Amino acid sequence: MALPKYHRILLKMGGESLAGENNFGISPNCADSVAATVKSIHDLGVEIAIVIGAGNLWRGKDGLDHGMDRATADHMGMLATVMNALALADAMGRVGIETRVQTAIEMRAVAEPYIRGRAIRHLEKGRVVILGAGTGNPYFTTDTAAALRSMEIDAELLVKATKVDGVYDTDPKIDPNAKKFERLTYIEAINRGLKVLDGTALTLCMDNQMPIVVLDLWAPDSLKNTVLGNIQGTLISY
Repeated sequence: MALPKYHRILLKMGGESLAGENNFGISPNCADSVAATVKSIHDLGVEIAIVIGAGNLWRGKDGLDHGMDRATADHMGMLATVMNALALADAMGRVGIETRVQTAIEMRAVAEPYIRGRAIRHLEKGRVVILGAGTGNPYFTTDTAAALRSMEIDAELLVKATKVDGVYDTDPKIDPNAKKFERLTYIEAINRGLKVLDGTALTLCMDNQMPIVVLDLWAPDSLKNTVLGNIQGTLISY
């Protein structure tokens, strides 16, 4: 069996990864598909933490457009990420993966509070850790939460899972001549305004030398091949 190049990763997924029709809600079939993909690398002995967004349930921008307070909108989004985390943890359990959900906002009836040392111990014991509620603070995206947590748990790689097979100079769904980047530096990604991760997350990764891979989660074996060292997507590093 091939040995993984990366032994501990943080996987950042949008809430749309769990969405059903019309990119809304939680589809058990989509959750099962994500769980199967995670299992394919978990079986290699890779330690996995996951940060998931909430775009399938709530978009703060919609609230802001109607005059909602920003902090309120962001806290609602954090709560929605916990719903996604619980759904994904349940799907993980059905494929035989022991999972723990930790949240930055305490809600002990449904999840553990996020404690860095405890999260690392779970990973060392082979458990997948799903980190909900972002950073626990408004004004910070789940991209920034993923960057922060990847550093805190000593991950070797931050994987941004999307429905596109990498980073392009323009939107490939609109521009048939869009150019895909195989590799970018942090500065190039920031200066080009490529919306891979938000600026705060990119800067945090750059300052702490955390490599990022952007890939299509749904492409067959893309995540598995990447952790084995054959990156299928775009690598962002120095």
